[in-house]
Amino acid sequence: MMQRSLKLVRQHAKPANLARMLSTSEVTIDLPADTFQGHLTDTPGLSVKTSKEELLNFFHHMYIMRRMEITNDMEYKARNIRGFCHLYDGQEAVAMGLHAGLTMEDSIITSYRCHAIAILRGVTVEQVFAEMFGFSKGASKGKGGSMHFYKKTHNFYGGQGIVGAQVPVGTGLAFAAKYNTPPGEKMPIGVALYGDGAANQGQIWESANMASLWDLPMVFMIENNKYGMGTSTNRSSSNDKYYTMGNHIPGLRVNGMNVLAVKQATAFIREHCSSGKGPFYFEVDTYRYHGHSMSDPGTTYRTRDEVGGVRQTRDPVEYVKKLLIDLGFATAEEMKAEEKRLRASVEESLAKAKKDTFPPKEWVITDIYSDEHGKDAPLPYVRMPDIKKSFIR
Repeated sequence: MMQRSLKLVRQHAKPANLARMLSTSEVTIDLPADTFQGHLTDTPGLSVKTSKEELLNFFHHMYIMRRMEITNDMEYKARNIRGFCHLYDGQEAVAMGLHAGLTMEDSIITSYRCHAIAILRGVTVEQVFAEMFGFSKGASKGKGGSMHFYKKTHNFYGGQGIVGAQVPVGTGLAFAAKYNTPPGEKMPIGVALYGDGAANQGQIWESANMASLWDLPMVFMIENNKYGMGTSTNRSSSNDKYYTMGNHIPGLRVNGMNVLAVKQATAFIREHCSSGKGPFYFEVDTYRYHGHSMSDPGTTYRTRDEVGGVRQTRDPVEYVKKLLIDLGFATAEEMKAEEKRLRASVEESLAKAKKDTFPPKEWVITDIYSDEHGKDAPLPYVRMPDIKKSFIR
């Protein structure tokens, strides 16, 4: 078994990470000692096993996420996308690491910043763009827009437009997981992601109370990107150690810009919840490059130097890219070619999405109620703001 050590990316390093080569494609990465902070729990091990194939997969998806969101930014500014739009660039390691640490039987529900998780749960990039345009081939048939993506067959439940409202629903998903699992067997888990700006809401406290009372396999996952809209965490929360907010519920804080750290933490938490030990608080320390939404330039409450500093030292996509190069899994030229290929792929998806059209008006009465067999039960009448334009079947 070949072993070697090398200096890895400066990001997260104190003073340098060590990589132990297990084979030509497998490697163990040693994370810095301050990667995890625990509350009423042990912390995951600092040695993370990965491989060339996994790192290339991470880079593929994370780079697609980044280019997709940059494209959404441009299409919004061109007025091809209307309404609310919240972008995810900068937070890619959170979605990717979470996905890597879960199974497809585990349920995920998140906030309106949902495009990236959607593509990890089976929505195509073309479907993302089509939904953003309000077109019929979109992930939600053009009815949801930016904030409402779903993939029920892969246990992805949105996409929630109301701040924090996904958390009680996520708790219900965790309840269903426990209810439907035979006693003594490991359970699928439920994960509800929400931002630091939602962390002090009453509905979250109530959900945590129920999850604790009933030992539900529920993860309260806080994406702490430092600003709830335009308010910094130290101005909005008397306790900004969000992983401790569960009181007697254990919690874990992780470097959310490192996909390997998020993967390791997710697997650790999943084992706890799936084994019937109750809920868990999970805070990921991350950062968004765009403002809160497209109406927020993101420069009035933080400096350009601050944003640029994160890009230079903590960027999650660049971390994976540099890791692949430093480990000898790819050359700089090969990574550049891959980036070019992925950009072309996103552009192709955009072009295909633009060929679609708006849904027919008859769709306004569908996908609202189901009958006793679970099939769609179209409404006979939908009232519009202008009653003269109301739809009658």
